[in-house]
Amino acid sequence: MNRRNFLLKTGAALLAAQIPGVLTGAGNFATAIAGASKVTLKIGYLPITDHLLLIAAFREKFKNLVIQPVKFSSWPENAEALKAGAVDGSFLLTPMSLTLREKGAPVKVVLLGHRNGSAITVKNNGEINTIKDLKGKTIAVPSQFSTHNILLRKIVAENGLDAARDVKIIDMPPPEMVVALATGRINGYIVAEPFGFQAESQKIGKVLMLSKDIWPNHICCVLNLRESVISKYPEVVQELVSGLSRTAKFIEANPLQAAKESVSLLGQKQEIIEKVLTTPADRLTFNNLLPDLADFSATQRYMKSYGLPGSGVDLKAYLDNSFAKRALHG
Repeated sequence: MNRRNFLLKTGAALLAAQIPGVLTGAGNFATAIAGASKVTLKIGYLPITDHLLLIAAFREKFKNLVIQPVKFSSWPENAEALKAGAVDGSFLLTPMSLTLREKGAPVKVVLLGHRNGSAITVKNNGEINTIKDLKGKTIAVPSQFSTHNILLRKIVAENGLDAARDVKIIDMPPPEMVVALATGRINGYIVAEPFGFQAESQKIGKVLMLSKDIWPNHICCVLNLRESVISKYPEVVQELVSGLSRTAKFIEANPLQAAKESVSLLGQKQEIIEKVLTTPADRLTFNNLLPDLADFSATQRYMKSYGLPGSGVDLKAYLDNSFAKRALHG
């Protein structure tokens, strides 16, 4: 093995060791070194349909960019990697993103990841049939700093329950939720797909309510980039946002093909992703991904009312929708 090949292989191995879950297929570190004219951006994600835009890493033919998806199993891991600079950007929950920013993390949001896309799923034993039946039950959310926590507290309050008194809300990594429901550790959960439909398909749980019916067209996961990346590589960031925006249109127009292309990224069965993208059609959407002050202000108001940090972030300084405007509107 010559010296150059040795460096390529050891460099990729070192990166994989430093960041758990790094993918080693298309868009990897060695590819970036070999194509010295291209900039590699490591983007953190979880294996959920909210992060389906990252199939752009494999389907887009970027001129100056290589997207390296970095998979995490939990939100805290993902957020910490972004904060520490182990990744260049991440798809993160909006409240978690705002909390990071409030704590001084040098990040900005450049694009929404999706709209809608989550569900309240409960044990399929006939015990819970309405939101009021959640009283006295243990319900998992992926993080207290999540849109899911807001959605759950919102719908519980609208049904006359006090989330702090009447429902036990616990944090749990999304991949653990279906098993926890099956074993009786929890009575239900609210999280991004495909875990709601997955529980239904296994006859373990049933979807009690889709998030779109709690807060229509709500935002949830957003793409944060480190400010140093934005300032150093604005053309590359534009290429990234434009590619993701094209991918959003592709998903909307071709859900079955998008589901097929998702398998290597998400590790979920193709037929499960197909159902999430089509049943009903607005269960999860990739329309209107421009970061907008109104959406983030609404999220901040809920965060403040529920005593969550992050509600004091200066949104005008945090949102950079210039790349999305150019990508979506020319």
